[in-house]
Amino acid sequence: MNHRPDPLAYPFQESERLEVDPTYARLRTEEGLARVQPPFGGPGWLAARYEDVKAVLADPRFSRARALGEDVPRMVPFLPPPDTIMAMDPPEHNRLRKMLAQAFTMRRVEKLRPRVQQVIDEQLDELEKAGNEGDLMRSFAVPVSMSVITELLGVPYEDRDRFGTWVGIIFSAEHPPEVAMKANEELMGYLAGLVAQRREQPGEDLLSVLVEARDAGDRLTESEMVGLAAAVLIAGFDVTSNHLGNQLYALLSSPSHLQQLRDEPELIPQAVEEMLRFIRPATGESIPRVAAEDVELGGVLIKAGEAVLPSSMSANRDAAVFEHPDTMDFTRTHNPHIAFGHGPHHCVGAQLARLEMQLAIGTLLRRFPGLRLAVPAGEVPWLPSHTVWSAPARIPATW
Repeated sequence: MNHRPDPLAYPFQESERLEVDPTYARLRTEEGLARVQPPFGGPGWLAARYEDVKAVLADPRFSRARALGEDVPRMVPFLPPPDTIMAMDPPEHNRLRKMLAQAFTMRRVEKLRPRVQQVIDEQLDELEKAGNEGDLMRSFAVPVSMSVITELLGVPYEDRDRFGTWVGIIFSAEHPPEVAMKANEELMGYLAGLVAQRREQPGEDLLSVLVEARDAGDRLTESEMVGLAAAVLIAGFDVTSNHLGNQLYALLSSPSHLQQLRDEPELIPQAVEEMLRFIRPATGESIPRVAAEDVELGGVLIKAGEAVLPSSMSANRDAAVFEHPDTMDFTRTHNPHIAFGHGPHHCVGAQLARLEMQLAIGTLLRRFPGLRLAVPAGEVPWLPSHTVWSAPARIPATW
């Protein structure tokens, strides 16, 4: 129980496209936890079973705030500032989350539906004007996600390419660590400038709401505002666009699933949930928790100060919870996946992401009934395996 095995290199090995490394399945049925060494920081524990992953995400003894040391295992070279929402524990985390959650209530998200639909329609109009083929990643998934979140936040249209470039560099290990860190600094500096602008000229966007909350009640520090803006921007743009790109690839590379949604479009919300569960979203887990005290997890004693990487991807393939977990089944009814996390850090924008994915897929299939890949599925170019995200670089399609 106290043995500390030599860590395995993590991510385990290069996986093809949406495939999940078989090591996760072995861990779920055998050890449950593995000692791993990611590209940056020191070694830590990887939790693979659904029960263990949920425990780590919900148990206050596993801390995000303590996961800020240089030796903490992670996929990116830099550490988040200590006053960002992703690096906080309750009760400090609750204060920021409560404020941010006001912008993502079911009612507010539903009010965004017409504008999200308009963004999707306009992007498909542009695709249609260009002819009968195009790139569904760079000409659809990316601009749709970018437009929705930047409008919500209040990022000027003409600046979208700039922050898109920064985010791309930050989450790509193709660049040296110092380049990624510089891009992160530039993004934060840019957002700090927007905060200053909103203080002088407030609007109706989310950034203006955060500024007003700070100035009226001093509830947010300047750094907390910038950190919240960055979290919303990255999750709403990079995370959502890659999820949507993966779902489009999964559909177009599986004619039977594609036809099923054409025949039964009412299944689209259920299909989106199943694809969130089934699809591998990243090359490795990048948000660690550190044990504040000795904790037994899955039969292993996690010592105080040791880090755990909870793998939601592996948890979502756990046969103890999901029947036929390695099959993508759009008729699945029991689907308690944790693609959006669990516990205090459950994604506050999950409903907006769901809305975007459902509308994007439904509208695309309705507008382009002959939609198909323009190349064999195996020739769709993929992001390099050493980037944080696992997603298509391009999705060449024709209709």
